[in-house]
Amino acid sequence: MNTLTLYIGLLLIGVICFVLHYVALFRITRQLRAQHPNQWQIIAAAEDGKPLGPLRVWMRMQHVLRSPALPAMQDAVIDGWRRIWRFSPWLAWLCWFSALALQFKAR
Repeated sequence: MNTLTLYIGLLLIGVICFVLHYVALFRITRQLRAQHPNQWQIIAAAEDGKPLGPLRVWMRMQHVLRSPALPAMQDAVIDGWRRIWRFSPWLAWLCWFSALALQFKAR
């Protein structure tokens, strides 16, 4: 395998991992809405019961994804997507830094 192929492959894997990070967020949200509507209502509604805007829901989802609340639900689908959400950026950065190292080495 030549260096250029490896370089492009590492960049593509990095992009795919970053995209997968965002897809996982939407899949977790979809699963919460479908399988756990009461818990989703806590995330998506304000204390007075009014729906929140998209930015506030996104911010609350970020807190929920980092909290122990999702693993406590014991939903295998959510746990799988949460693992992907959690580790895919690390893999993406690793691939991109490896690609940068290849580029530096090639000079």
